[in-house]
Amino acid sequence: MTPKTLVPSRGLLLTFWLIGGILLAFILIPLLQLYAAQTPASLAHVAGMAEVRDAIWLSLVAAFFTATFAGIFGVPLAYLLARTAFPGKALVEVIVDLPLAVPHTVAGIALLFVFGRTGVIGGPVSALTGFQFWGTIGGVVIAMLYVSAPYTVNAARVGFESVDPRLEKVARTLGANPWSVFRRVTLPLARRGILTGLTLTYARSISEFGAVIILTYYPMTAPVKIYDLFLQFGLGDSSAMAALYLLVALSLFILFRHLAYGRVVPGGRQ
Repeated sequence: MTPKTLVPSRGLLLTFWLIGGILLAFILIPLLQLYAAQTPASLAHVAGMAEVRDAIWLSLVAAFFTATFAGIFGVPLAYLLARTAFPGKALVEVIVDLPLAVPHTVAGIALLFVFGRTGVIGGPVSALTGFQFWGTIGGVVIAMLYVSAPYTVNAARVGFESVDPRLEKVARTLGANPWSVFRRVTLPLARRGILTGLTLTYARSISEFGAVIILTYYPMTAPVKIYDLFLQFGLGDSSAMAALYLLVALSLFILFRHLAYGRVVPGGRQ
């Protein structure tokens, strides 16, 4: 019997299920209470508000662009971290994870110095092109990307590390060039890790609040609009919009996870 087939004792499993169940209940009970407090009329009311629909749509679209940019810039970096050793690699890894440790309001303030009206990038871009990040979807995407890109890099890196380098070497010996090997061998085999990272980036982006409200505020994303409704009207409309947005976000998250992992059949095989 190999270690993979060892079955823990029933007592250990029961104890861990009881302990883990506390965390599961901690996650689920507030969400269930959120929906229990709603009525069809309250959900229909907020769904009929144009500004609510616009905010939800903005969050979904901005998160899509964020995940796209995270894939374009994060996947190559993930490959470098997985396949190469270079001076300063540990520092690069720290920089990648840094946004995970920075409070998001702090990130928003820091981004203002770069992408704000007088920022080192925002100022010149605005002067040359008339485009400004503050108060536009561009700023929303910048804020989302800053806090969520590490998820793509880290998950894609794990995906690349799971690919046996010998497969790439075999492809090279058969005459494939490095770009062809990456595109036709490495990338497909690392697909699950990459899609997982993009899914996590998307999920993190649609829930972002702190950095977005500091850098842009307007146009309002869904989390910002929920906060705005709470300040104006209390729990009534804000909780109804929160329930509506959560339903949309969870539906997309489940869909993307299905696309990332595929259909799982009994026994854990695909």
